Amino acid sequence: MASSTTSDLPMSGVPAAAVRPLRPQVEATASEMVSEIQALVPEYARPAESPYGRRMHWAVEQTVRTFVDAFGQTEVAWDGVTGIYTEIGAYEARQGRSLDGLQTAIRVSGQVACRRFIKDARRLEWSLPTLGAVTETLFVFLERIASAAGQGYADARGELAGERERYRWRLRDLMIADPPASVQAIEELARNARWDLPRTLAIVAVRPGPDGDLPVLPPDLLADWHAADPYVIWPDPDGPGQERRVHALLGDLTAAIGPTVEPNRGAVSFRWARRGLALAERGLLPPKGPLRCLDHLPSLAAVGSEELIVAGLGGRLAPLMELPPHRREPLARTLLTYIENRDNAVATAERLLVHEQTVRYRVRRLEELLGSVMYDPEHRIELLLLLHYWVRLGGSAA
Repeated sequence: MASSTTSDLPMSGVPAAAVRPLRPQVEATASEMVSEIQALVPEYARPAESPYGRRMHWAVEQTVRTFVDAFGQTEVAWDGVTGIYTEIGAYEARQGRSLDGLQTAIRVSGQVACRRFIKDARRLEWSLPTLGAVTETLFVFLERIASAAGQGYADARGELAGERERYRWRLRDLMIADPPASVQAIEELARNARWDLPRTLAIVAVRPGPDGDLPVLPPDLLADWHAADPYVIWPDPDGPGQERRVHALLGDLTAAIGPTVEPNRGAVSFRWARRGLALAERGLLPPKGPLRCLDHLPSLAAVGSEELIVAGLGGRLAPLMELPPHRREPLARTLLTYIENRDNAVATAERLLVHEQTVRYRVRRLEELLGSVMYDPEHRIELLLLLHYWVRLGGSAA
């Protein structure tokens, strides 16, 4: 802070002799100010003998003494007293308080000083110009120390915000670490970042739009927009209203919400969110708006085991795969829909928008090709998975 002198305060206009009798009253004045401050500002109401109480009394006394000693001086460095209030402002910021209490304390101190100056003016027979100069200087002085407190507060808030942001970055990275970090490490970082650690979370993989615009997120959501695969950490995704909230914030961006996991298992959610996003970008899942991966579990399970699925297509469904494409595709679609509708030909026909007899003909042809495997309970889930990959995801054994 640059050195500050009395050049902009009318201190030298009041003779030192006029205020010299005030010097023995400095301690009593400070005590009166502290008493009134503690009565009006609850957070400052600490025992007088406590470290906080002694520090407050010292700061007030130093302020009063600096002010009284400055009268009659042409050059007075104010750095000492403004430095005190810069530190006080910074302390208030670090305690997470506003400046309201400190501003009230400064205002109360000014009121006490004015009352005492009026009494002293009568007792010491000050002229009206002298009293006017003293009170005018007081208000300028109070503004000066309030400004110093505000600067200290702002500087500390900036530092805290930067430090908190760094903790949030570290926390964000730790929650998607693989292998997972310990719960204790995540809890500690969350406290330092002042982020309420949720019971569960989900990772949302997001693809920014072509214009590069990104949504502004509330502070309870952690995001990394600069990662190769941008993502958002979504706390308590299954809570009331969360579905509407994610859609409102992410809008029409292509995004996939991974499964809900514990806070140290974010890597699992992120892995499936990326896979869901990849399928959406290929047009195999709805491409607009956030989709929940667990709503598309068969598709993701099939893609996650693609090599095994392809091998199964060439084995279990070999007779069907050997047909020409124009014949095998309708049969594959019919078989999938038939199994999904519990072997009900009527429901299958309605789903496929074909005649019931067409479905029955195709089913008989499938029975000839596949034999008993079509109705074997041990292979039903297997057939569903293979056919889902083939029909719904456009896969093949080629």
